[in-house]
Amino acid sequence: MGGPRVRLGTMGGSKDVLVFDDDMRRRVRADVAARHPVDDRERRSVTQFLDLFDRLDDPFSQHADAVHVTGSALVTGPRGVVLLKHKRLGIWLQPGGHIDDGETPWDAARREAAEETGLDVHRAGPSDAHGVPALLHVDVHPGGRGHTHLDLRYLFDGGTADPAPPADESQDVAWFDWGDAIGRADPGLAGLLMHLRPVPEPP
Repeated sequence: MGGPRVRLGTMGGSKDVLVFDDDMRRRVRADVAARHPVDDRERRSVTQFLDLFDRLDDPFSQHADAVHVTGSALVTGPRGVVLLKHKRLGIWLQPGGHIDDGETPWDAARREAAEETGLDVHRAGPSDAHGVPALLHVDVHPGGRGHTHLDLRYLFDGGTADPAPPADESQDVAWFDWGDAIGRADPGLAGLLMHLRPVPEPP
């Protein structure tokens, strides 16, 4: 693979840190291997991820191979869950997409969420001493154009504002209560939503 290239990662908005590709590979692989899958689909995805990931020279680049890592954001808040209808695929998904050069997967998830929803999103859930957020979910799926996405998902707080996507993004973006979100979501996301759905408080 040659010498390690330096990637600049913001760790979700905190102080810039330098992250080497080799370190990133080890970290991502360890996080995926440590997942406790929420359902059979994620269990299969973890196995596929590790098998495919280990074969890639540059797993974070969409240009290096049709199989590559992507970053997604599960955006939640008091109003429920934010979903968007993919313009090309016509299915309801979480925001997310390809990782730009110099990004970590969680940076990409946050950027994509902000770009696609217009919301001021903030990292939610636990993170480690280095500010790396916990991996929430893994899903391997076709990404269109012959791509296979090794999708890493992280949790973000979207506040309470209405989504305001820019003109070049899908305009079908909205908050849904958990039940509606589960009913609309792509099967690769529905299992996670069912797992995370808040338990109603007793009357």
